[in-house]
Amino acid sequence: MVATSLIFYGLREPTIVRKSPNRQTAGGRDSLERVTAEVVGCRRCPRLVRYRQEIARSQRAAFRDWEYWGRPVPGFGDPRARLLVVGLAPAAHGGNRTGRVFTGDRSGDWLFRALHRNGFANQAASVSKSDGLRLRDCYIAAAVRCAPPGNRPTPAEFRNCQAYLEREVRLLTALRVVVPLGAVAMDAFLRTWRAIGHDVPVPKPRFRHAATVSLPPIELIASYHPSQRNTQTGLLTETMLDEVFRGARRLLEEGRGRIFSEDAAS
Repeated sequence: MVATSLIFYGLREPTIVRKSPNRQTAGGRDSLERVTAEVVGCRRCPRLVRYRQEIARSQRAAFRDWEYWGRPVPGFGDPRARLLVVGLAPAAHGGNRTGRVFTGDRSGDWLFRALHRNGFANQAASVSKSDGLRLRDCYIAAAVRCAPPGNRPTPAEFRNCQAYLEREVRLLTALRVVVPLGAVAMDAFLRTWRAIGHDVPVPKPRFRHAATVSLPPIELIASYHPSQRNTQTGLLTETMLDEVFRGARRLLEEGRGRIFSEDAAS
């Protein structure tokens, strides 16, 4: 597959479009570019707006030479991706600083090394939006698009962001495998999957690292989040994370069907 990466928010800031995330822009056809612009301009959660801006102003001593992004962080990657990775939210001094999810923090170090080793990224490091990283057959998004205090979004904040993930999933028309990072991200994706008209087993599938859940026409592979707490305690090792993405690669090579037709996505 051609290594095409969709990064709409590079060195120049995108046009900001402020509207409900459930609405499509004029013309009636949604796009990942439109989702990106609406995410970046979103101010639906006052608590998160205050927090992300406060962090951007105060910064961290190690990053005094950075101009913090301080906005919601959109998803990014290959628009023809068959693999979707779903995280929880941007890190205060990671994505909230760099403007790209999982970029510039320890969790991202682990994630991008694993993606690179398994053929989903062209390099193993991600430090800034201009570092040359390209995702291959992979798209990365988060359940909540602003850095939350204590890494704990509220239920209302999850609800406010869900429509963005719903639209991305619909627009990723080749999607076959989803890897949620952590139980909270898995719950957020299952809510999204049900909201766009797909069946979710009852009772809800239990989270377990490397467990595979069939959600026709896709497969879900759960993974522990590569947070410092999980990696430093040994709950998650690099071998375990590789196991998840090797499993994703095997499923893709088996040739599962497309999620939506082009007409259904329009």
